[in-house]
Amino acid sequence: MKRTALFVLMSAAFAVAPIAMATAAPPAATQQLGTPSKLVLDNSTRVLATLESRRAEFTKNRTALKQFVSGEFNQMFDRDYAARLVLGAHGRGASNADVSAFADALSENLMQRYGSSLLDFNTRLTVRIKSETSIANGKATRVSTQMLRQGGEPVPVDYLMHQVNGQWKVFDVLVEGVSFVQTFRSQFDGPLSRASIAQVAADLKAGKLQAQAKR
Repeated sequence: MKRTALFVLMSAAFAVAPIAMATAAPPAATQQLGTPSKLVLDNSTRVLATLESRRAEFTKNRTALKQFVSGEFNQMFDRDYAARLVLGAHGRGASNADVSAFADALSENLMQRYGSSLLDFNTRLTVRIKSETSIANGKATRVSTQMLRQGGEPVPVDYLMHQVNGQWKVFDVLVEGVSFVQTFRSQFDGPLSRASIAQVAADLKAGKLQAQAKR
């Protein structure tokens, strides 16, 4: 569940949890939805309703699935900023071109490995917004949600978002407390200690390195 949820959330605009046509559970009466929370709910509705309605098409046409996921990913996710966070100390002084190449290679590698799991994802889920909290001295926002499963325990999913040119973008996702950024920072610390960012990106793209979307 964790591995699949992490990738789905990252690649499909970070809002996974519909019931058939993607219904969002109402938040507590006192919760006022700000723009980041609204984006999470709106994207859960659009993305997962589309996955449900186009499931047969996507099953037959994986290129269409890839195009859909990539479009959603690029719309909601600040890939280059997240890539710099994943690179950590290895990214200090790195060129924008190298960072962008790493971001592209990582997302492509994940899509190749886990893209098909989107078609098997349990759609009988509901998203509940728990809270929206300002963090990093007001420079970012944390939207805390739960994925509610029939007959199962709620799965906590948090989205870290900041504004880019006046638009809210996701730069990290935590599924059951496990951070996308921290997961891949730990995973690629070794390869990046032995090779350049450009080489690691090339190895990812060639399949010599594999991203593992799990703890």
